[in-house]
Amino acid sequence: MNLQPEDQQLLEELCQQQGVSAMKVLHLLKTVQEYEFKDRRTGIYAALRDVLNTRYSESELEK
Repeated sequence: MNLQPEDQQLLEELCQQQGVSAMKVLHLLKTVQEYEFKDRRTGIYAALRDVLNTRYSESELEK
């Protein structure tokens, strides 16, 4: 998911305040976006569960 630098910074700040991984939030948003315009969203819950169960390093955020 491509965010503007200001949005990226805001997301990082909010996630840090809440103790949530910004990388995980980005992956969740990307997953929801991928299913957004499908006629049937079959599999979205499994995909979201996979994201939640995956560990992401914050260094990936720089990419």
